[in-house]
Amino acid sequence: MTDFSPIRWLGDAVEVLDQRELPWREVWIRCGTADEVAECIRSMALRGAPLIGIAAGYGVALAVRGNGGPARLREAAEAAARTLGATRPTAVNLAWALERMLRVVSAAVTSGRDPATIRRRAESEATAIHEEDVAMNRRLGRHGAELLPADGTVLTHCNAGALATGGWGTALGVVRSAVEAGKRVRVIADETRPYLQGARLTAWELVRDGIPVTVIADGMAGSILRTGEVHAVLVGADRIAANGDTANKIGTYPLAVLARRHQVPFYVAAPSSTLDRNLADGSRIPIEERPADELCVIRGTRMTPPGTAARHPAFDVTPAELITAVITEDGVFRPPFAFDRRGGGRG
Repeated sequence: MTDFSPIRWLGDAVEVLDQRELPWREVWIRCGTADEVAECIRSMALRGAPLIGIAAGYGVALAVRGNGGPARLREAAEAAARTLGATRPTAVNLAWALERMLRVVSAAVTSGRDPATIRRRAESEATAIHEEDVAMNRRLGRHGAELLPADGTVLTHCNAGALATGGWGTALGVVRSAVEAGKRVRVIADETRPYLQGARLTAWELVRDGIPVTVIADGMAGSILRTGEVHAVLVGADRIAANGDTANKIGTYPLAVLARRHQVPFYVAAPSSTLDRNLADGSRIPIEERPADELCVIRGTRMTPPGTAARHPAFDVTPAELITAVITEDGVFRPPFAFDRRGGGRG
């Protein structure tokens, strides 16, 4: 397996791999301001809850590179956090990373640090968020790999790989870790309409790593599960409530229902930064509604008649009762979930 990150810090800018262009071509976007990072998040040039948090951290680090004294830099960090925080409401990693960055900047200002020190500390914190994410993914990958058979097939939805994180991946990180441990794992990837993250991104990652992958249309999942050839369903998450209810890419909930119907384990893989202990259950998770044209128009070609109404909720919520286990860097947790303040759980 190869280490790969879709984001890289350059010191005076951050570069992100434009995921809208995959698998056709690899294009890197250079962002020199927090506003440019925010636009990459809004436009889906980068996506995935952990990666959004990492990018936001770097965005705040860019904001404090401007001129001015300590108070001015704190104001710049707070303004950047407001802009970045408004980009995607569902992924809790975004708010988590921004809170970390603002604490560091505020502490440096309060303790009387000079502007150069404030900038260094912001950059160091953003880099730490990135590095910690990769390390968490590696650990959760090892925990999750133990759940997979020595020779088996997993079904995935959306993309929860290196492209959605700082590197290695969550759901695909489990697959990578299993392969690294010598297991023979094959992947069936839902195409994941309307952005086709499964067909474009998951398949791109797995082909790159030489892991067998077969893409199916989302509507085929039930029939494939019925055949008995799938040994586990493995997905990522954008937000996990305290009781284990999980928000993930739209289409995850019906997949969980189908997995339960066919007695196939349904696993959620996510770092502890995806846990929202402030929400008792999934009913309070905000669900982002994206523009209808993202559903109706594909790469410039309209797929529906003009004037047709469309809905595009970007996420759905899977009840904890349908989840076999949640895999984090702290271990594998089963129902009834009771995630504690440290990010772990019981069950």
